[in-house]
Amino acid sequence: MPMLARDDFVFTIGYDGPAAVVDRQAKRAYRSLSAAQLAEKGLFRAGYAAALYAKSAEAQDQVAAAYNAALNPAAPNSAPLDRLFGVFPVEASKAISL
Repeated sequence: MPMLARDDFVFTIGYDGPAAVVDRQAKRAYRSLSAAQLAEKGLFRAGYAAALYAKSAEAQDQVAAAYNAALNPAAPNSAPLDRLFGVFPVEASKAISL
């Protein structure tokens, strides 16, 4: 099965069967940003998805650092980011933009 395009994967907000549901407005506004730039803007889920799509451990670490810097220091942060943000590699055959 084909993998989604980067922008579709990064801005996926859910799935409808085999199709990814994509946030069209966010995709248009932020598609050119890197994982670190997305995280700097507070778009941590999208930033982590971009890092995961790129298979970059360095980008994942940058997103984690930005996320941890934005947290209240007293807040526990023991969950892996993929579980925290609900981002996992999924083989979706098409994208639906909303």
